[in-house]
Amino acid sequence: MEGIRVRRVRVKPSKSQSFVGMIGGAVFVIIGFSIIPMMGMFGIFWTIMAMAIAGMHAYNYFTDKGVASWEIDVEPNHQGINREEDFEAKLRKLNRLKEDGLITDSEFAKKRADIMKSEW
Repeated sequence: MEGIRVRRVRVKPSKSQSFVGMIGGAVFVIIGFSIIPMMGMFGIFWTIMAMAIAGMHAYNYFTDKGVASWEIDVEPNHQGINREEDFEAKLRKLNRLKEDGLITDSEFAKKRADIMKSEW
């Protein structure tokens, strides 16, 4: 599809989701510090992961940038008009111009070929 500019959008948690995640992560960090003596390496791993989760959510909460949960590609659809309707509207408008005598047969054929080429 030539001429279509797809843009990538980063989706991150809302401020309220980040706040809850940050508090939850902090609780798990506290639990992690208490289980390190009993659980050894697992307790250390638990605490490091909880710190990472709490840190990511804190970064999302306190900054506008934040860490994206996922990314999507967005394709513009011409001001809310789907591509088929836009394509059909262009061809109908071109046909009206020809029927009204505002363009010649050769101009019509050239422009129709351009529309067909760009849309397919």
